[in-house]
Amino acid sequence: MKDFLKEIRISIVATIVFAVVVCGFYPVLVWALGQSLFHSQANGSLITDNQGQIIGSKLLGQQFTLAKYFHSRPSAAGSGYDATASSGTNLGPTSQKLADAIKQNIETYRTENNLGANIPIPADAVTASGSGLDPEISLANAQLQVPRVAKARSITEDQVKNLLKQNTENRSLGIFGEAGVNVLTLNLALDQKYPVKK
Repeated sequence: MKDFLKEIRISIVATIVFAVVVCGFYPVLVWALGQSLFHSQANGSLITDNQGQIIGSKLLGQQFTLAKYFHSRPSAAGSGYDATASSGTNLGPTSQKLADAIKQNIETYRTENNLGANIPIPADAVTASGSGLDPEISLANAQLQVPRVAKARSITEDQVKNLLKQNTENRSLGIFGEAGVNVLTLNLALDQKYPVKK
């Protein structure tokens, strides 16, 4: 009985110590490190305008439909880029619904960008990401949209390409992933440098 009570006491003390360390000290330490070393990322990588108004996050995609903007990839999150309903389509490769949606997306993409039937379409231009909130598009996708954006803004394609190059994010650490373009930051850069007169 004496050993049993000793083990119970040790268990209670261990539970209290681990509760304080794991539920108190560790989260506070991680929060403090995040706020001091990675303040922007820890707070959602928010993007603000000149008046300090939050207009989006570098980590979450937004839907753009006007011709003067680069368009994001399709989203299956809620009604489109709904951060509270992050989700992919969950449709498999044999799904007729998925095949029909991709076919429609290809037709829409070709029409929007005035592309011929012989031009290959990047996969990210017609398929949703796993989260439905991907903020980036591939460089190939962005390059196919350059003529449309240039025409809508009455500027040259070279001007758009230069801005695209300035806003291209290379592979992480030079080896992970592919080069991509954050659609929101690119479109904001376009509005700042080449605003469309109303």
